[in-house]
Amino acid sequence: MSETLLLAQLEGQPEIFYSLQGEGVSSGVPSIFVRCSGCNLQCHWCDTEYTWNWLGTSFPHAKDRPGAPAKYDRRSVQVRLTAPETTAIIAQIPCDNVVFTGGEPLLQQDRLAEIGAALHAMNQDYQIEVETNGTLVPSPEFDAVVTRYNVSPKLSNSMMDRSARLIPDTIQWFAKSQKATFKFVCSSEADADEIAAFETEFRVSRRRIIVMPEAANQQSLDERRRFVFEICKDRGWRFSDRMHVAIFGERRGV
Repeated sequence: MSETLLLAQLEGQPEIFYSLQGEGVSSGVPSIFVRCSGCNLQCHWCDTEYTWNWLGTSFPHAKDRPGAPAKYDRRSVQVRLTAPETTAIIAQIPCDNVVFTGGEPLLQQDRLAEIGAALHAMNQDYQIEVETNGTLVPSPEFDAVVTRYNVSPKLSNSMMDRSARLIPDTIQWFAKSQKATFKFVCSSEADADEIAAFETEFRVSRRRIIVMPEAANQQSLDERRRFVFEICKDRGWRFSDRMHVAIFGERRGV
């Protein structure tokens, strides 16, 4: 039997759902989202902190304040499925664009490679997107089933040490892959300067850089959208809105 895959749990069910891609180069594309549980980073502003910020951990988060339910009972937000079980759920949804997201999907890339291969065996039209923080190198088996990497390197605004969030050899791997684009969240000129430094250091074409406002709710999005829009005009980067934040706010599974 296949080893189990750790997925986020929503309302007692695995967080696998049909929606539209809300960010990045394929924004607006109908997609099936598979949300993996677990991450090797703990970004201060993370909007899917239920995939890693569990009871008993000491990671700081923006929601860590008196009276706020900042940490989660792992048993209530995580579920185990085998790769065949996950594949069967995906195959029931009439859509051929699948997005592995998280958390950090590459922590479980062996099982995800198994799912991707099974989907392609059913239908070669399946497209597989991966949302990744860009700190782990894909295996040849995983890379073989992936259509697109949406790489989101973290800036210092994540409050993670540079040594944890930027792994030069791994970034270079993605920079050399024609499947990868680089997506950043931005809320200040300092963030924009960091993105520009990344562009120069890793020799990434600005055509492959996508920048979007840092926002977990409608108010933050409204406050930062115009600023990031102008930053992208000035620096020659592609702008991405955050469709789900604009429409649904902080609601999950949409």
